[in-house]
Amino acid sequence: MLTDEELLLAVLNSAPVVDGHATDDLEGDHGRELARSWGGVGSVDEVAQLRRARAALQAVIRGAGPEAVDELARVVEGAVRTPRVTPEGVVWDLAAADDDRLATTAVLAWSHVAEQFPGRVRACANDECNLFLVDHSRPGTAKWCSMATCGNRMKARAHAGRLRA
Repeated sequence: MLTDEELLLAVLNSAPVVDGHATDDLEGDHGRELARSWGGVGSVDEVAQLRRARAALQAVIRGAGPEAVDELARVVEGAVRTPRVTPEGVVWDLAAADDDRLATTAVLAWSHVAEQFPGRVRACANDECNLFLVDHSRPGTAKWCSMATCGNRMKARAHAGRLRA
């Protein structure tokens, strides 16, 4: 079972830019299999709902207007969380249509991670990248999805720019 942060990043980062071209890991059979691996049912409708949620989450994180928030509200519309007490504590059971459950869970994961790490869920600072990160750095200044790829690339560009100047 994925943690909230793992699910959130998996959904957000399921549309990477590869060799300069936007891709979509949620397309076709691969997308349905990916949804199943995240705990979904893998139906075409579920993947469509997940893509809607992904687009709205990406827009909200990038600071889009209220229409993206309204879209997230539509994604979770009709879902109900009910508390259940266990010996380990309170567990919240989610009641949602099978095709809506995974997208709803992704939106709830975003809310939980954003609450845990305020201001630290963000898009990669590389404009050519479409990935997202949760900044766990002590000062809260992480900018790139990966220091090994985008971080090095952006630092090399900045260095080359300084040399040309």
